[in-house]
Amino acid sequence: MMFHQSGGCCDGSAPMCYPRGEFRVGAGDVLLGHVAGDTPFWMSGDQYAYWSHTHLTVDVVPGRGSGFSLEAPEGVRFLLRSRLLTDEELRRIESEPPLPTGADQGA
Repeated sequence: MMFHQSGGCCDGSAPMCYPRGEFRVGAGDVLLGHVAGDTPFWMSGDQYAYWSHTHLTVDVVPGRGSGFSLEAPEGVRFLLRSRLLTDEELRRIESEPPLPTGADQGA
């Protein structure tokens, strides 16, 4: 599986979960990390610019998810919870190499 957060309105404002390989990331998408060890979480570059100063947590809550996301028939949906990064966290992130992008993956 993989997650992708595109931004925008409606379904794009929630993280979407797809079978790995069934959603093609774009060259400008950013790999934020992995959920539960090996599930990649990608975000569009525009969204990443908006959220780059926050710590994001993927959560599952009751409710109707998107018809395109894997959790839709389960009666739950994925949700991002956020908090502002501390000054120390921001300094650490700024000292690290840039996050991989879809272009690095051959997108």
